Amino acid sequence: MSQKMSQKMSFELKPFDELTVDPKKKKRVAYFYDSDVGNYAYGAGHPMKPHRIRMAHSLIMNYGLYKKMEIYRAKPATRQEMCQFHTDEYIDFLARVTPDNLEMFSKEQAKFNVGDDCPVFDGVFEYCGISGGGSMEGAARLNRGKCDIAINYAGGLHHAKKSEASGFCYVNDIVLGIIELLRYHPRVLYIDTDVHHGDGVEEAFYTTDRVMTCSFHKYGEFFPGTGELRDIGVGKGKHHAVNVPLRDGIDDATYKSIFEPIIQRIMDWYQPTAVVLQCGGDSLSGDRLGCFNLSMRGHANCVNFVKSFNIPMMVVGGGGYTMRNVARTWSYETGLR
Repeated sequence: MSQKMSQKMSFELKPFDELTVDPKKKKRVAYFYDSDVGNYAYGAGHPMKPHRIRMAHSLIMNYGLYKKMEIYRAKPATRQEMCQFHTDEYIDFLARVTPDNLEMFSKEQAKFNVGDDCPVFDGVFEYCGISGGGSMEGAARLNRGKCDIAINYAGGLHHAKKSEASGFCYVNDIVLGIIELLRYHPRVLYIDTDVHHGDGVEEAFYTTDRVMTCSFHKYGEFFPGTGELRDIGVGKGKHHAVNVPLRDGIDDATYKSIFEPIIQRIMDWYQPTAVVLQCGGDSLSGDRLGCFNLSMRGHANCVNFVKSFNIPMMVVGGGGYTMRNVARTWSYETGLR
């Protein structure tokens, strides 16, 4: 291979300039972490491992990123707070069910879709409280102008429905956080970069124009099987849901060429006053359940691009089933403040 051709190929394979942060534009970051979160386990062999949040936190601490942020342990979301979105009956079930009394709740398990994907494990309600509390408190700090960016990697559980668990998600912390943001913000934009469609959040706000949802996800026969191009919202919410179904193996350059123009157009048209970014790590190359081919830098470019609009921003976690990849990507993205 000639030297000239070699240089050309290496240029094509590197679609990004170095991700840098202008020192003059550094943000005030509130980072939410509860040390208990890594203690919960969905069960042997289950792909969702809350321990990855502890791994990301360990990297964040060891790289010294904590020096540039304010770190908080949020108060867990209460039953009453969860019921701002979820039904009383569903939350009451989550609060009462345990692996030991499971047999008493066989009817409810079927009704609320609790089982294989969403098992009952020790402390499931407390785990939901940590996730929900971080997103709600992050939103509250943004509302009060106490920070520019709020981060809750224990959040991002975008599949949970009003009265149903789904896709490893029980309580939809994102919806709870957006409800909090709507107390102060007339228009909130939700962006989802998980490999799975952000169906729970879209469904919650499908009929309103106060929240615009935009999901980039795998197209075709893949969980949850929703999020087609033609799904655009109804009633007042018509044209306030954007779905971008993508093929397997999408790489950094192609993702960037789709993501940036769409987000730019939405920002220009909708002019949100706050933005929530779900950073699901299952869109990374080599994920146990995903099928995209994004590098850490390609994934982080989405965070950097959204941040460049200088709008109050909440960053939450989500999927991601190759733990080391998720941990290092979230810690890398934490440094892009």
